Amino acid sequence: MNVLVINSGSSSIKFSMFQVDGKAASAPVAMYDGELSGIGADSPEFKFKGADGNDLAGGRDVEAATVEEAIGTVEEAVGAQGLPKVEAVGYRVVHPGPKLQGHQKITAEVLQALRDAQAFAPLHDPVAVKMIEELMERLPDVPHFACFDTVFHETMAKAAETYAIPEEYRKQGVRRYGFHGLSCESVVVQMREAGIPLPQRMVIAHLGSGCSVTAVADGRSIDTTMGLTPTGGVVMGTRPGDLDPGLMLYLLRQQKGDAAKELEAMVNHKAGMVALSGMANDMKGVRKAAVSGDAKAMLAVEVFTRSVRKAIGGYAFLMGGLEAVVFTGGIGEHDAATRSEVLVGLEEMGIGLDEGANAANGDGLEVVSAGESKTVVYVVPAEEDRMIAWHVGEMAG
Repeated sequence: MNVLVINSGSSSIKFSMFQVDGKAASAPVAMYDGELSGIGADSPEFKFKGADGNDLAGGRDVEAATVEEAIGTVEEAVGAQGLPKVEAVGYRVVHPGPKLQGHQKITAEVLQALRDAQAFAPLHDPVAVKMIEELMERLPDVPHFACFDTVFHETMAKAAETYAIPEEYRKQGVRRYGFHGLSCESVVVQMREAGIPLPQRMVIAHLGSGCSVTAVADGRSIDTTMGLTPTGGVVMGTRPGDLDPGLMLYLLRQQKGDAAKELEAMVNHKAGMVALSGMANDMKGVRKAAVSGDAKAMLAVEVFTRSVRKAIGGYAFLMGGLEAVVFTGGIGEHDAATRSEVLVGLEEMGIGLDEGANAANGDGLEVVSAGESKTVVYVVPAEEDRMIAWHVGEMAG
């Protein structure tokens, strides 16, 4: 089965095709991937290449003034003569809302539940729903599936997912869902594929534009830093992480006009490292400025790495020690300085880096801990799209 995977952002669409052998044990095989970025901008960018690296974009005109046009561009590209026929579509959807459990084949009822869930993830879900609706119209004869970032965390205990708020809100589905679940699951799968005995006590730090730290016991999530939405937890690129509820009330009172809308925009787009550094959401740029002595950039990096270190340390005590720490996500995989700074001060807990291996930054699953480290430190690529293809194969098979 040829599975087209759609991984959408607020202004971009990442897409890829995998050959999946249904419920068989073989892993999905990548056939091509691409990205359409700058949706709604004057000069959108389109990249499209085969698994062998050959360019498939072909200098095509890019129509992406709207989400609908962008999906149309992608659909025309993947439907070009000579490319494998799309036989199923899987979408990464951040939040399922309170009505859906597990990954889902998209029916009319599931689609309505996704529309109802948009209030839980207004930064991510509305665009994803719009893309689903558009592509289902364009490809009506193939099955469509939604894979959620929260499913991996459905194994958390009641105490881990419960907020200490009045019951009326908890009954509405207000709880800690957790996110980056597809990334965390891909880490577990890659360790198994590599023949690595699964650690009983492990933390996974997914560090990118969005960041989270997850406690994993025997391959199952038991706690994670993100909560009801992907805004909480550790400090991120444009999001503040956890805040004092009293501070949120203070900020709400400072807004003019539509206070809730203004505050929502602030905590999703104008907080985090961009607020501290005064720079764009680009870790490379912030680090370069910090190295040159920029005080704001230095503070931003320190606040960020300190928040991740606190989360790892907290989960280490919660679990009675750690056998493994995993770094994944764009920053986690490619920024050796962040890995080093996050782990500073955790040596007493038996965590030590091999600075040479850490600086090497290769590809694929790597060990970057020192030989004497009691806790193994891994760098593992986030393979969310492959996990989506895998789940679609299971559901469609």
